[in-house]
Amino acid sequence: MTGITTGRASADVSLQSALLLYGAKPDETVFATAHPIALVKGRPTIGAGRPLQRDALISALTKLAEHAAPKAEFLPPTVLGMSPAAVTWWCPPALRRVFFKCATLGERSAIVPHPGLVFQASNVGFRVFAVADADRPTAGTKLFEPPYFNTWDNGGICIGTARVPKRVDVASIPRWEAGFFESAFTHPNAGGKRVSYTNGEYAFWRDMLDGKFGEAFPMECLVPTKFAALALVNGRVGGVA
Repeated sequence: MTGITTGRASADVSLQSALLLYGAKPDETVFATAHPIALVKGRPTIGAGRPLQRDALISALTKLAEHAAPKAEFLPPTVLGMSPAAVTWWCPPALRRVFFKCATLGERSAIVPHPGLVFQASNVGFRVFAVADADRPTAGTKLFEPPYFNTWDNGGICIGTARVPKRVDVASIPRWEAGFFESAFTHPNAGGKRVSYTNGEYAFWRDMLDGKFGEAFPMECLVPTKFAALALVNGRVGGVA
């Protein structure tokens, strides 16, 4: 069998194995077997099967997903890139509520200005970066450190007890955002500097919560990274497959 079209490109492939699914009902699968394919008188023939273990099944399905043709979706203008492993999107600058629950700042909540943000939800984690422009990012748009507590180097977000979706797709974007903005910031994580501000991040967020900056995020406080938006979309930040 040749000329099969996969999700990535046309390729010459051959039938190698078969999976047989067993269940008591038509819509219920409770057992599976894997069978090699052999040529018998020039015809592909299913050989004897063996029980399919969980790890082998997950591995096979993961590999199939990498080549499967993606389901067509309507992409809003905020989506910057998609792959089987990740979705990357942009949030324009806006006033949004934040929640703090930490020893130094106490339990506080306020509506504060945020810069433009680029999020990525993937099979290896959740990331966020800031951008200095109000326009939709392009491939060359420079990424800045997220000026937030609960974030790691390379934009990693410490999810903690935040409720985030299990799915990584366009339809789940609002719930990923809610998981970030509606959870409490508790502490700065170890790593590089997140904001450039006199007396550090606690002083910065105290002034933010007190309304010192009005309705405009202080862009001069952003800390640049070595990445541009294209690197994030292409999976070159944080080892996204």
